[in-house]
Amino acid sequence: MSLSLREQLLKAGLVTEKQARKAGRETSQQQHQRKKSAQPSPQQASASDQARAAKLARDQALNRQRQEQAAARARVAELRQLIEQHRLPPVESDDYFSFVDGTKVRRIPVTPALRERLVRGTAVIARCGGRYDLLPTETAPRILERDPAAIVTSPQTGSPAAERPDDDPYKDFVVPDDLTW
Repeated sequence: MSLSLREQLLKAGLVTEKQARKAGRETSQQQHQRKKSAQPSPQQASASDQARAAKLARDQALNRQRQEQAAARARVAELRQLIEQHRLPPVESDDYFSFVDGTKVRRIPVTPALRERLVRGTAVIARCGGRYDLLPTETAPRILERDPAAIVTSPQTGSPAAERPDDDPYKDFVVPDDLTW
């Protein structure tokens, strides 16, 4: 194997170990100074600035998205807690109240008294986490603040019969109030 110049000089006795270490330190310091003093070109500097600005914009967008997700989770948790605190006790009954949620007809077990409250508008049906709960009307505004889609039926939305267009062929037929469907 060939020896490095340093080892050859040491072997020949031309330099001492101390001198060889000092020369090695000086060369490494000179290389470090050259790297440090090398000025980047204007193109490299502008590319670096653009990359830094792009990274900052991405980071800000990501932080904003994370904050929005955290706020949405907080609203859902607040809504769930509000519904849990104010819901009317669930009943076991063979009598059901049917209502429309979106495009589907759903039903919830009710007693005759709860049915009367729903028809009069002193109770509402709220949806949270795939469940439907009965709530007093007083809590509906607080729930609507957090999620307008959470209230399925309310006195403000009116009945589906009230929303019929003028050209409805069944507009002249009266629907009895005690109709159970």
